[in-house]
Amino acid sequence: MKNVVVFIIIVSIIIGLFLSLADKKNMIVVVEGNKEKHPLVMQAGIYQDSDCGMVIDNLVDVSEVISPSNKTYFFHDHGGMVHWLSDKNFQNEAIIWVKTRDTKKFINAKSAYYSVNDVTPMGNGFGAYEFKKKHFITYEEMSLKMLRGENMNNVQIKKQLQGR
Repeated sequence: MKNVVVFIIIVSIIIGLFLSLADKKNMIVVVEGNKEKHPLVMQAGIYQDSDCGMVIDNLVDVSEVISPSNKTYFFHDHGGMVHWLSDKNFQNEAIIWVKTRDTKKFINAKSAYYSVNDVTPMGNGFGAYEFKKKHFITYEEMSLKMLRGENMNNVQIKKQLQGR
């Protein structure tokens, strides 16, 4: 009898979780038909990160990737965008927009400069900037550091960067 009660409780919890996730079905994950390949206007709480699946509630470090087939994907952390893009067959043809912290504009990711120790949604530390400051790096360097695990989520790297 005790096992039956535990089973019913577990099944009820699973059903409750499933139903709460079903409420999120109106989230925007990808937008098709962006023929101009311009960044789309985003609103907090409506878009879902293509890498981690989290709701994008903060628009400070957002980025957008537009594929050659005109699909736009959304991200709330530039490091996550790099991670997601790394295994896509269109990564070299994609148009990438990042919102900058200094001018609050979307600019081409490859012309932006990146901090390595900002507080970002996924803790990677890569904030995008339009204007270069000391210790900022290029998109290529940021991508390489992200894929190597050389970011603020790495305890050794974090200690090294905070010692600056």
